[in-house]
Amino acid sequence: MKDRICEFECNIDDMTAEELAYAAERLMIEGAKDVTLTPIQMKKGRPATLLTVMFADDEEEKDRMARLLFQYTTTIGIREVVSERYVLDRKEESVETPYGKVRYKIVSGYGVKRVKPEYDDLAKIADKRHISIAAARELVQPYIYRLIDEGELKYV
Repeated sequence: MKDRICEFECNIDDMTAEELAYAAERLMIEGAKDVTLTPIQMKKGRPATLLTVMFADDEEEKDRMARLLFQYTTTIGIREVVSERYVLDRKEESVETPYGKVRYKIVSGYGVKRVKPEYDDLAKIADKRHISIAAARELVQPYIYRLIDEGELKYV
């Protein structure tokens, strides 16, 4: 499947790491598909951060995201990049396990099918059992894959 996305970019050299993290978190809460913070070097060797926010290519959304960027950052200018991207179809399901309910994503398309447990649910299991995320994933994967083996899990 293909869709169109918009990315706004801005170089920021006068915000703390905490302020940038908060701005990124707010943008995600407000509906950005993704937000990245990349360390860069500006003129005269000044360290800075390239903030990139990805969202649906829609004029109202562009105006809204621009307002949010100006509200939560110190940027005085935003660059716009419109792109087409290839994306896999995705669907979210959940399964009951002895460790609690676990959500997982099913992605498929272009000859690929993948299933991945949700990080937040793995983190809860890991915290409760005092184990790593990898160990929590190993605990729940048999319950997800059993659905595949039994034919209950249908790919999109």
